[in-house]
Amino acid sequence: MNTTEELDLVLERIVDISPDKMYTAWTTPELIKKWFAPLPWTTVKCEVDLRPGGIFRQVMRSPDGNDFPNNGCFLELIKNNKIVWTTALEEGFRPSNEPLQITAILTFESHPNGTKYTARVLHRNIEDRKKHEDMGFEKGWSQCLDQLLKTMKELQDDITESVFVF
Repeated sequence: MNTTEELDLVLERIVDISPDKMYTAWTTPELIKKWFAPLPWTTVKCEVDLRPGGIFRQVMRSPDGNDFPNNGCFLELIKNNKIVWTTALEEGFRPSNEPLQITAILTFESHPNGTKYTARVLHRNIEDRKKHEDMGFEKGWSQCLDQLLKTMKELQDDITESVFVF
């Protein structure tokens, strides 16, 4: 896939959980609702259909109670390795009316310390990239990643505690 640096925003980080846990966090609606929106925003609804052409929909709620639906479509899924979704299309590859159309390419590469996580977000023009950047891409996506890691570690702690309770 061709990328143009001036149209892309990228978040890359080494995280201390495995690629399969990263993939699970990004593909399980009940988990997505726990971390997807940067606090104090919340994700109140989530729907996923894990197949190319399947829906990736979330509703984020602002601190003042307004809901913001986000509809998208999965383009590519490689279990525990890669997720590609876009807001330019809706379920079944139908064109969308989303005002800010992006394509997100998420990769989860094994690393000695866990996972090399890369989120590359493609924009159709410089104006859209700038708008997304000004909305707080780096801060927001970084905060959501921190929330994802916290959620997955808490889940692991809950599993460990339930297994070892005597």
